[in-house]
Amino acid sequence: MTYLLALDQGTSSSRSIVFDREGHVVAMAQRELQQHYPQPGWVEHDAMEIWQTQLDTAREALAKAGVTAAQVRAVGITNQRETTVLWNRRTGEPLHRAIVWQDRRTEPLCQALREAGHEALVRERTGLVIDPYFSGTKLRWLLDHVPGARAQAERGELAFGTVDTWLIWRLTGGARHLTDPSNASRTMLFDIARQRWDTDLLALLDIPPSVLPEVRPSSGDFGTIAPEWLGAPLPIGGVAGDQQSALFGQACFGAGMAKNTYGTGCFLLMNTGEQVLHSRNGLIATAAAQAPGRPQYALEGSVFIGGAVVQWLRDGLRAIDASHEVQALAESVPDAGGVVLVPAFTGLGAPYWRADARGSITGLSRGTTMAHIARAALESIAFQSAALLQAMGRDAEAVGGTPVRELRVDGGASVNDLLMQFQADLLGVPVVRPAVVETTALGAAYLAGLHEGVYAGLDELSALWRAERVFEPRMQAAEAAERMAAWEHAVRQTLAP
Repeated sequence: MTYLLALDQGTSSSRSIVFDREGHVVAMAQRELQQHYPQPGWVEHDAMEIWQTQLDTAREALAKAGVTAAQVRAVGITNQRETTVLWNRRTGEPLHRAIVWQDRRTEPLCQALREAGHEALVRERTGLVIDPYFSGTKLRWLLDHVPGARAQAERGELAFGTVDTWLIWRLTGGARHLTDPSNASRTMLFDIARQRWDTDLLALLDIPPSVLPEVRPSSGDFGTIAPEWLGAPLPIGGVAGDQQSALFGQACFGAGMAKNTYGTGCFLLMNTGEQVLHSRNGLIATAAAQAPGRPQYALEGSVFIGGAVVQWLRDGLRAIDASHEVQALAESVPDAGGVVLVPAFTGLGAPYWRADARGSITGLSRGTTMAHIARAALESIAFQSAALLQAMGRDAEAVGGTPVRELRVDGGASVNDLLMQFQADLLGVPVVRPAVVETTALGAAYLAGLHEGVYAGLDELSALWRAERVFEPRMQAAEAAERMAAWEHAVRQTLAP
């Protein structure tokens, strides 16, 4: 048997999955990651805990599978993308807790950059908007606020990385300081068309180039894991940020193919091929996972509160005892009874980009029950995702691109049949759930397997992809448009001063 090991380092947990050659899950291990909130709007992780939990799960997954490291052909890494780590090259010790992608502490710096007129430059070079979401301003904050950090960086003593880079560094015993284009493209420092760090943006944010990792193709040589960690030297052959890895794991290799991951948030990506498609509709351009050959790109939209709205029903409203109960509660009523819930608990992401938005529930009546609110909460996930896909469609049509003909889905909330059917109804295209829903980890495994010769090419990977269920649209187009109009009206009310 041929085995591949995927390290999937996420926001709430570290996981490791052993796959066989056909992409089936052989064994999995997971450890929760502690969240730190030192101030309102600040979110941090302990970088050493990230490393230790990831190592522990890798060992545990191999043990569960009954597989030795010597039987593993390659290792792939996928990760929470914009989370920022700064460490000492000599000691390997982080200078500060990792600043998580959700962290908003750099909004004043971002606002200053916008007011100074730098938005167009950032969008042209990176495909991104100026927002605390991305790594560049987090790195600048660390250099400015950790005592002695800037002086050490100027002397070449520090290394910066997103979580993939941090794990590669630890796994290779400090021998490799590397990342891939999909992670580099989330820093606000990387020219995605030229595929290199941008000197103008580094100067703008006052970041010494010496702290940056080398960028290599996502399917490539990222060094060898030291035998002390897993029992044998293992090649790291694939690296990609979690959402680009999921796009790859869903076999969305052609322009116009799209996937949506329903996790804490929702992340919808559409492959745009070799074209960097700059959005006019509130989306961002990003580098896709890079297999051998020419660079690939994608349009992306991020929903900040997706499945997290179900956690809010459970923990905030105490409407349910466990997340899986939400479908039965929502199905106990035929519809939401006119209730629209906009879960802007941390502002609204794409395509609105309103950090000042706050959540709202509209359309309440005397007959409204908790079941109606639960149904509206589920529907809010689909409404936000539909708004993203419609924006992508407008961007694609503007340049004569390929419209989305189906949406491939994954992530925890994709198992909810009610949500997936409503998503298909709103979009008017089939929603397809794959047989293997661990597509983020699978994408990393596929990238590693490609580099190590386990797979001949993308056609072979496409042939391995299988659908578990297809949700066909049932709602009339006029009704779907009416429902979307009601959603947009509720969003406008949320944004009203």
